Amino acid sequence: MNKRKIKKEYKKFISSSFNEVNNADKFKDGIIYTLYSDEFNSLKVGFAENDKVLEKKISSEALILLDMKKGNRKDLFLLITTLKELDFKYSDNLSFEYSSPLMRHLSTLGWPIGKSLYKQRKITKELLCA
Repeated sequence: MNKRKIKKEYKKFISSSFNEVNNADKFKDGIIYTLYSDEFNSLKVGFAENDKVLEKKISSEALILLDMKKGNRKDLFLLITTLKELDFKYSDNLSFEYSSPLMRHLSTLGWPIGKSLYKQRKITKELLCA
């Protein structure tokens, strides 16, 4: 009897949200990026199929492109999963509240964040504390 329960639970565990994106799209190359909103002091991470899609997203909202690099949807999924496990809260459109720990984790995980904003905030903070 116990073996049947274990098998049923195991099947439920395998069907996770990782399977939501089909395999062809998961590994399709595109651009992974980080955008910054000065108005909301937030970071937005994402994936775009090409430059035109990314340009459209930047021009439609008041966002600053921090950095971008080649990547795929799997990279974005892994980042979101990792940040969720680290207890970083985000909105439906993958926006995170700006913080130094978040920037440090993004950098450690190899996500494109650009160095200008991170250093600028760090220097400003050090000057205020001195």
